[in-house]
Amino acid sequence: MDENKALNSISSRFKRVCVFCGSSSGKRNCYRDAALELGQELLSRKLDLVYGGGSVGLMGLVSQEVHRGGGHVLGIIPKTLMCKEVYTVYCIQSVNLDSPFGFFLFLFKIMLLFLVKQITGETVGEVKAVADMHQRKAEMARHSDCFIALPGGYGTLEELLEVITCAQLGIHDKPVGLINVDGYYNYLLTFLDKAVDDGFIKQSQRNIIVSAPTARELVQKLEEYVPMHDGVVAKAGWEAEQLEFNSSLQIGIAR
Repeated sequence: MDENKALNSISSRFKRVCVFCGSSSGKRNCYRDAALELGQELLSRKLDLVYGGGSVGLMGLVSQEVHRGGGHVLGIIPKTLMCKEVYTVYCIQSVNLDSPFGFFLFLFKIMLLFLVKQITGETVGEVKAVADMHQRKAEMARHSDCFIALPGGYGTLEELLEVITCAQLGIHDKPVGLINVDGYYNYLLTFLDKAVDDGFIKQSQRNIIVSAPTARELVQKLEEYVPMHDGVVAKAGWEAEQLEFNSSLQIGIAR
């Protein structure tokens, strides 16, 4: 029995894995290789992928790898970042091409469409459109059994730290891990250790995040992860609070 068959025979505690990663591929091949390796690892364990949508950067590499291999991919993306939505809203509706102003407005909106497409690329697999970035993160978390971060920038860090904080507060007990490709996250891990030493993070809370240099090692660690909380905040109550908050936020913005 070869290694892949052996992996396929292992039943996973997870069904869907949420992946946070960059919309850029980075400057080094090791980041691209890590994204492809993660996609292959998800396929070998028959795990579905949940991610932020689009087909550019590391996001595109891991989603396309899973999709090509026959795995299920769910991309969750705000409507304003979907090419088709932007095209409909900004390039066709309410544009009067008979006037000079209307013509230049049309050109501007075409340029905006091009910019958005450069940011997200085409969609891969199943796509769920949401209202905004807050709902995007909430839906990614709701549809996932664990979280994995590949290298990325501000957005990746923001998503990663939010799910860590939610675990710290007992909102969920889903495992959180990062693939520390060639030491990419060394400084982040050092910062967390410093926060423990200086009394800002408890050691038990530091252990929320799991790290490994490769996808295979990380997924195995996540499989073995033991939650730090005996129980979590009631799901129904938490989701109700989130809905109320989002509704209030939208009303405030409308005003």
